[in-house]
Amino acid sequence: MADATLVAGAAQLGIELEERQAAQLVRLLDELDDWNQRMNLTAIRERGAQITKHLLDSLSVQRFLQGERVLDVGTGPGFPGLPLAIVNPTRQFTLLDSTAKKLKFIDHVVGLLELPNVQTVHTRAENFRPAQRFDIVVSRAVGPVEQFVKWAGHLCVGGGRLLAMKGRHPAAELEKLPSGWKLAAVHRLNVPALDEERHLVEICRSHERL
Repeated sequence: MADATLVAGAAQLGIELEERQAAQLVRLLDELDDWNQRMNLTAIRERGAQITKHLLDSLSVQRFLQGERVLDVGTGPGFPGLPLAIVNPTRQFTLLDSTAKKLKFIDHVVGLLELPNVQTVHTRAENFRPAQRFDIVVSRAVGPVEQFVKWAGHLCVGGGRLLAMKGRHPAAELEKLPSGWKLAAVHRLNVPALDEERHLVEICRSHERL
C-alpha cells in the first residue's frame, strides 16, 4: 500500500512518478529506517507518516522550482533535497548541513540510488562561498524567515528565489525581512494526507519585478 499511497499522493501534487523514481523514494525510506537504528536522523518512524511528512511534503514545492541549480539549506537527512533530486534528474542539487552524520547518510543514499545530480556540503550557510550561486535556495527547517534570508541570501543568483517551507502562515516573520529583499508570495501548500497547515514563503530581491 505504501507504494500506491506515494504514487497517488505525488499525482495529486502534479508529479507522475516513474516506476524507478517511486522505487528510489521507497528505498530512501528503507535506508532511513536502517540508519535510524544506529543514529537518530528523524523522529518520524511510521511508514505512512514518513511518506506524508518526508516525501510528499518535500515534493509539494516541486512546481516552484526554477532554473538548473538548487540548494537545500539545513537539509538534515536530505529533505526536501533528496526527493526533489530523484524527480528532477536534469537539475543539480547541493544539500548543505552543519551536521556531518546526516551528510554521511545522504552520501550513502546518493551512491546507493545512483544520483549523480546530488552533492553535499558540510558547512553553515553563512560560511558557504560556492563558485556558482543558485537559482533556488530552499529550506525546510531553518528557523525564522528573516534569519534564513540573512544566512542564505548571498547564495541566490539575481532573478532567483529563496523558498522557506513553513507550517502556519508566518505573518509576523514577514514583517522583518532584511533590507534588499521583499516578499514575492506566500503559497498555501496542500500535502496529501497531511492534516496540518503548510505554507511556502517565496522571497526575491527588492528591485526585481514579480
